[in-house]
Amino acid sequence: MKRMKLIIAAILLGLNVSAQDISLLAKTPPMGWNSWDCFGMDVTENQIKATADYMAENLKQYGWEYIVLDMGWNYGEGLNTNNFKDTQTPSQCIDDYGRLIPNPKKFPSSIDGKGLKVLADYVHSKGLKFGIHIMRGIPWQAVENNTPIKGSKYRAKDIFTEKNACRWFHGLKTIDMAKPGAQDYYNSIINMYAEWGVDYIKADDMLKNPYHNEEIEGVSKAIKNTGRTIVLSLSAGSLSVDNIKHLRQNANLWRISGDMWDVWKYIEEAFKLCRQWQDYVIPGHWPDCDMLPLGKLRINGTDGALAKNIKLSKEKTLNEYSRFTDDEKYTHFTLWSIFRSPLMMGGDLLQLDEITTQILTNNEVLAVNQNSTNNHEIRATENEIVWAADDSASGGKFVAFFNLNDTDNLTIKVNWKELGISGKHKVRDLWKKEDVGKFSDTFNVEIKPHGCGLYKVNKN
Repeated sequence: MKRMKLIIAAILLGLNVSAQDISLLAKTPPMGWNSWDCFGMDVTENQIKATADYMAENLKQYGWEYIVLDMGWNYGEGLNTNNFKDTQTPSQCIDDYGRLIPNPKKFPSSIDGKGLKVLADYVHSKGLKFGIHIMRGIPWQAVENNTPIKGSKYRAKDIFTEKNACRWFHGLKTIDMAKPGAQDYYNSIINMYAEWGVDYIKADDMLKNPYHNEEIEGVSKAIKNTGRTIVLSLSAGSLSVDNIKHLRQNANLWRISGDMWDVWKYIEEAFKLCRQWQDYVIPGHWPDCDMLPLGKLRINGTDGALAKNIKLSKEKTLNEYSRFTDDEKYTHFTLWSIFRSPLMMGGDLLQLDEITTQILTNNEVLAVNQNSTNNHEIRATENEIVWAADDSASGGKFVAFFNLNDTDNLTIKVNWKELGISGKHKVRDLWKKEDVGKFSDTFNVEIKPHGCGLYKVNKN
C-alpha cells in the first residue's frame, strides 16, 4: 500500500517512476549457503529451515545472510540427484499457468497455492534472506499441455522453440524472446517469486552453449519491473569477458567457472579464471567462482561430475567431508576472498567440522572479501602466485601468497615496491589473527604445498 501511494504521488507530480535499479543491489559480494553441494535434488523444507536456524544463531553475526534453495524444489517423485539428467521428460510440479511450483511432499507448507512464501517468511523471521534456483525456459509439460500464460492472451506453444535446449537437463524448453507472450511468461514467474518473498534468484543454463543474452534480458527485465530488490545470479560458466557490458546491465553476479568441486585441479583452474576477470570486479556486479565445497558434501547423492573427473565411482564420493586437504581449504577460501568472489557455502551447516567453522567465522579474512579494493594478481609463476589489495579502512594493504607446488615448501617474498609502499610496516597474519612483526622493504614467508598465507600490511 505504501509503495502504491508513492507511485501515485510520483505520477501526480509528473515524475518518471523507473524499474528497480540492479546496480543498487549487492554492494558487497553476497555471503550465504546453497543447498546443492550437500543435499542436491533431494533437498527438503525441514533441511532449509534447520539450516536457517543454524545460520541465524551462529553465522549471521559474521555477515552470512542468504539461504539459497537450489535445484530440486519443484521436481516430482522418482527424480533425484543420481538420475535427474537421464530422462527426457522429468517429473516436475507445475500450476495452471505452466509455472514450476514446489513439490508439496518435500515442501508441505506450499499446499493450497502458497508456493514458497511460508518458507521464505520463516527465513526472513530469522533476519536472513531467501533465494531459489531456476532453470532457463518453460517446462516441457507446459508446452505439451499448451498452458495459458498468465497476464496475456498467449499460450506455451506460442513462445517456445526446440533450439538451444539445455545439454544436461531436459525439463525445460527454450523461450523465443522474439515471440509475443515470451516476456509475459518470464514476468509471470518472477512476479510469483516476488510475491513469495524471494530475495535472490540463481538462474541456471544462461551463460554457455550459447550465451543466452535474450533470455537473460527477459529475466532481468521481469525482476526490475517487480519493484522488489531481488539479486540476480547467472549460471554456469565459463564465459568470455567480452560479455561484461551485457552482464553488468542485467545481473549482479555471474559464474566464471563450471561447477567447483573439492579437488585441487578445480582450484588450479580458478587461479586462471580469477586472473582473466580481476579487472572486472566492481560493487554490484561480481564475477563468481562458484560455491565453497567445504564440510559435509554429497549427502543424498551425486550427479557424478566429481567422480568422473577424479576417476572414481559415484559411490566412493558420497556422504563425505570435503576432499580438500586442510591447506587446500585455506587456499580455496583465501583466493575467493582476495578476488572478492561471492561466498556461498556448499556443505551441510548442521555437520560442520572444526576447521570449516574456523574458516567461515574468521572476521578478519571475511573483511578482505567484503571491504578490500584494487584486488589484483601481482605475480604468477609455475609454483607461486601473489595477490594484493588495498585495505580501504586503514589505508594499508592485503597480500596473499599461494604455493602451487605439489610436494615442496616454498619461501615466497614480496617487495614493498610491488605493493606501492615503502619504509617500515607492520605485518599481521589474518588466518592466525597474530601480528608477525615490523618489516622494511620486503616480507617473506614459508608456505606449505597447496597452502597459502594472507596478511595485512600497515604503516602503524
